[in-house]
Amino acid sequence: MSEQHAEREHQVRPLELLFDLVFVFAFTQVTTVLSDDPTWSGLGHGLLILAALWWAWAAYAWLTNTLDADVGAVWGAMLVAMGAMFIAALAVPEAFGRHGVVFGVAFLIVTVMHLTLYALGTRGDRDLFAAILRNAPMALAGAALILTAGFVHGALRPLLWLAALVVAFFGPLLGGLSGWHVQPAHFIERHGLIVIIAIGESLIAIGLGARRSELDTGVIVAALLGLVVVTSFWLAYFDFFPMRLQQLLTDRSGAQQTALARDVYTYLHLPMVAGIVLFAFALKDALAHVGDELGTIPALALGGGPALYLFAYVALRYRVVRTLGGGRLIAAVACALLVPIALVVPALAALALVAAVWVALHVYEIVWWRDARAQARALRAPASAS
Repeated sequence: MSEQHAEREHQVRPLELLFDLVFVFAFTQVTTVLSDDPTWSGLGHGLLILAALWWAWAAYAWLTNTLDADVGAVWGAMLVAMGAMFIAALAVPEAFGRHGVVFGVAFLIVTVMHLTLYALGTRGDRDLFAAILRNAPMALAGAALILTAGFVHGALRPLLWLAALVVAFFGPLLGGLSGWHVQPAHFIERHGLIVIIAIGESLIAIGLGARRSELDTGVIVAALLGLVVVTSFWLAYFDFFPMRLQQLLTDRSGAQQTALARDVYTYLHLPMVAGIVLFAFALKDALAHVGDELGTIPALALGGGPALYLFAYVALRYRVVRTLGGGRLIAAVACALLVPIALVVPALAALALVAAVWVALHVYEIVWWRDARAQARALRAPASAS
């Protein structure tokens, strides 16, 4: 990383954390969408909404990586964007129904505020300003398509959402990486915080699911098994993953550094968050019906959520070192194979099987990755002490 960028490195600000909490509330609302409509249609709607929310959050993660959120103008504009995002979050349960226009208008405001802030804050950096101008038409087009979807009905609505997300996520690839840069420490910390806050949603799901049932032995065991899986999400991410990625990002510069940050964080963190949200929905349902078999969509989410989360790591590993690895790939496949089993056994048994896969994975990694973990932490120690 250049001296110029090192001097501009800043920590994650409290306002960014508050901003993230609004998005996590929106993620929780996606769980409500799935709970209210546990069908293939409801699953599709929930995933489309989640992808749109992630697109907006990731855009602001790049923004605050460049601009300090504590600066007056940025601080005020982020509060406006946060208000619009909160309205969008309130509209999430009916984003494909009667509140489609409300969600679309609020989402468009969030997008316009982001682009305005970015353009005004980077006028002194010609290359970055040019990059923002290249990206602006695609971001506005995507937000406009979501707003347009609020005025239509039937099969055309999800198609417009899908088109919006394709434009938003893949349109920037056409503009290249010229002008973009990243501050590794801030970027990694910001994404780590949104992941751990999202994981907290699963803890809320345990409470909400248990509240719908008598707190008997079955529910208590299920809650503890759910906690094992939630803790596993956390351990899989924070054990030494951020340390290793910071090293990889710091060792790179220019377009290579930006491309790695984009691929690992903006793209591959979406399936991680989606996996967490899906499991939270399944856990809530399982705790309410511990002795019953799960329905198709809850069973898919119970095994598929952790599988999606782990497959994201497999893809991440392939992106960095061009190998698939062993432990997490096998665990991801094992979780996916549990989906049909979850349809024919009680929810408590299915949850126990998912927890068993996670425990087996951690035992394997504690033994197999012992040296790599120690090396990563040793590299981090001098930086922490400085």
